[in-house]
Amino acid sequence: MTQPPAELTAAQLRRRMQLTSLPFTTTADAPELNEIIGQERATRAIEFGIEIPYQGYNIFAMGPVGAGKTTIITGFLERKAQTRSVPSDWGYVHNFNDPDRPEALRLPPGGGARLRDDIDQLLNQVSDTLIKAFASEQYAEHRNALVRQLEQQRNDRLHQLDQFAREQGFTLLRLPMGLMIAPLKDGQAMTQEQFEALSEEEKQVFRTREPALQEALERTMRHVQELNEEAQVSLANLDREIAAVTTRSLFDKAAEMYAAWPEISEFLSRVHTHISEHTDDLKRPAEAEGESEDKQGDEGEGAANAPPSLWFRPTAGTPYDRYRLNVIVDNSGLQGAPVVLETNPTYLNLIGRVEMRAEYGTLVTDFRHIKAGALHRANGGYLVLDARSLLRQPLAWEALKQALRNQRIRIEEMGQQMGVLATASLAPEPIPLEVKVVLIGDPMTYYMLYEYDEQFEKLFKVRADFAVEMAWTDENEQKIAQFIRNRCEEEKLPHFDLSAVSKVIEYSARLVEDQRKLTTRFAHVTDIVREAAFWAQRAGHALVIGDDVDKAINERTYRSNQFEERLREMIADGKIMIATDGAVVGQINGLAVLQLGDYSFGRPSRITARTYEGRTGLISIEREARMSGRIHDKGTLIISGLLGGRYAQDKPLSLSASITFEQAYDSIDGDSASAAELIVLLSSLAEAPIKQALAITGSINQRGDIQAIGGVSDKIEGFFETCRASSPGLTGAQGVVIPASNVSNLMLKEDVVQAVAAGQFHIYPVQTLDEAVELMTGLPAGVRGADGAFPADSINGRVDRRLRQLAEQLQRFGRAPAKESGQKSAQLSREPEKLPPSEPELPTDEPEPVAPGVAA
Repeated sequence: MTQPPAELTAAQLRRRMQLTSLPFTTTADAPELNEIIGQERATRAIEFGIEIPYQGYNIFAMGPVGAGKTTIITGFLERKAQTRSVPSDWGYVHNFNDPDRPEALRLPPGGGARLRDDIDQLLNQVSDTLIKAFASEQYAEHRNALVRQLEQQRNDRLHQLDQFAREQGFTLLRLPMGLMIAPLKDGQAMTQEQFEALSEEEKQVFRTREPALQEALERTMRHVQELNEEAQVSLANLDREIAAVTTRSLFDKAAEMYAAWPEISEFLSRVHTHISEHTDDLKRPAEAEGESEDKQGDEGEGAANAPPSLWFRPTAGTPYDRYRLNVIVDNSGLQGAPVVLETNPTYLNLIGRVEMRAEYGTLVTDFRHIKAGALHRANGGYLVLDARSLLRQPLAWEALKQALRNQRIRIEEMGQQMGVLATASLAPEPIPLEVKVVLIGDPMTYYMLYEYDEQFEKLFKVRADFAVEMAWTDENEQKIAQFIRNRCEEEKLPHFDLSAVSKVIEYSARLVEDQRKLTTRFAHVTDIVREAAFWAQRAGHALVIGDDVDKAINERTYRSNQFEERLREMIADGKIMIATDGAVVGQINGLAVLQLGDYSFGRPSRITARTYEGRTGLISIEREARMSGRIHDKGTLIISGLLGGRYAQDKPLSLSASITFEQAYDSIDGDSASAAELIVLLSSLAEAPIKQALAITGSINQRGDIQAIGGVSDKIEGFFETCRASSPGLTGAQGVVIPASNVSNLMLKEDVVQAVAAGQFHIYPVQTLDEAVELMTGLPAGVRGADGAFPADSINGRVDRRLRQLAEQLQRFGRAPAKESGQKSAQLSREPEKLPPSEPELPTDEPEPVAPGVAA
């Protein structure tokens, strides 16, 4: 029998933090933390993505949930943003040439709101100036002079027409319906009856002269109409000149204030010109004030002579609205570049929208109803988005790619994008885009986008890979203490003493199951900090102490372990059969991990094997019942390979055997029970009893090496709790056999550590199958001698002898009856079902997730 492996000491089961490693006594004395902990690779990637000025170098930050990616990234970006200048504000104004296409206007950084107020004030001044100018006596004199000139010219033309008519024996009559000519008799216009009483010769004279008179009348009327039109133009020019002259100083003063911004000066100039040319639009009809219309016949005055009370004031809903400024991006509250975290990245929230208003039963809009999206607010800075939330929103991902590819933001309605909206809407001018986008997601989302979206790698060239763990060093211990200090200050929590800090750090190591590592999933660390602070306040402690952290961890476990306790009760009552003492042939205690949401725990499983004569080979009952996963099935096939390589070099391997997890009714996956399955099979062949006081976990390869597995702490604690709850309790003989390569992963609970220290429980690390077999059976494994034979009393010798017997018996029984036609030759294990080809998977020692189920 080989030298048994050394049992682990209590000191090897859990790493403890040395309190003397910190230069302070409480977190209140710790300096503030201003850096990212344990994410040097991700930090360098983010810095590179931010600093490189070329297109397409946006960032995809990937890592597990709870790693604090969003908090870390936004905090990092905010610090970087403070070193950059505030970007320009943006607004939209009315397009005087095409009202359906509002113009984008770049505004001074942080000065958009001030400019909007300045324009509103300017419009008020323009309104007052115009009202005063058009109500002045000077304007009235100019206007009356034009009207009198028109009247004189018109009267002259009509007087000439009247003289010509009298020379022809007619006179010109002015009637309400217009002008007409009538025959004269005795200096008076004849009536119809008088004309009919004339002789036929007299009538013929008048009829002969009438065409010339009618032509003269039409010519005169055309000339009068031309005079009216000229008068209207003259009046309009007068209004234009008055408006332009009286308001020019106001616009010149405003343009001088924004002389450094040519776009603003140009806009103000266009407003000035438009107001000067459209003063009639700024006057409301007389009916609006309940007054009678000012009728002056053909003089052409009308609303142009409207009194001051009939002018529009620049309030909401007036023609002055077209001259206002709609500021959609206001950076007046920034001290640097913007950092925008959009938690609901819908299409409209991302690129903006054009809102509608109901008016007389229909939906209308204008440039004042354009609203900014997250891209507008982040323009000139940084935009942080959750990748999965973005992909769940219709059209949002495509809109983001289009904006980044074209480097501009185009606001379009979703209905137009989908081709289902026929209603006319605005088409605002696109705004130039300069932004760094940071997508936050998990590795699966990153690889999916990289594989299926050809534009993804062109737009997100920088991958910031967040680690799930970091080295357990004195430096990182201090950083975690500083992290706790920041949480206490920000959330007004009581500070932690060194005993509490040490408990949090040890809990951090337990989360990653490694004595050399600490977790970087600080969302979980933050939770335990808050909960420990709660229990400290409940207990009246001024500082959080180690017992408060233990209380928080225990309460967190208690809230989630109801199902675990129920299983323990069923084991203790004998409903689930698990033996913790004695020795049984073909029966072993395997260990599995059950994952229920955010809580996992270990549970022992009874594994049994039966061997008998036949050609069936090794049957995994779980596999035949389709209750096992691919990794578990692979472990079964590895067992077959090991048996063949070790025992079938000098004889055919003829065997029928079945292995099963007793009372397991959920799916099973993972290969961490393969060592236990092989040992129980060898026990059945060798008829060697297995100690039921021991449980074993570990995977095995075809050469008999015991390989590392996941969840080792949970598995040990699961069997420990089973032994403690079962009769006769802890006997001092119980323990767990684990792979030697998993020793560094142990972060066991205090009660397990204390039991090992007291000799009540044992943990044995093994490297090979032979070491495990000897521990589990108490018999030597046996090594082949020079003659190629194993020692007769060893486990290997017994197995080899039994397999030879089974082969010889099968040979004798197989001679008499002929083989059935088409029957397959004997094989150790059934051929696995052929699976469709799949992409290669990364190697892992963790079981595949099964919900609900057991990872063996």
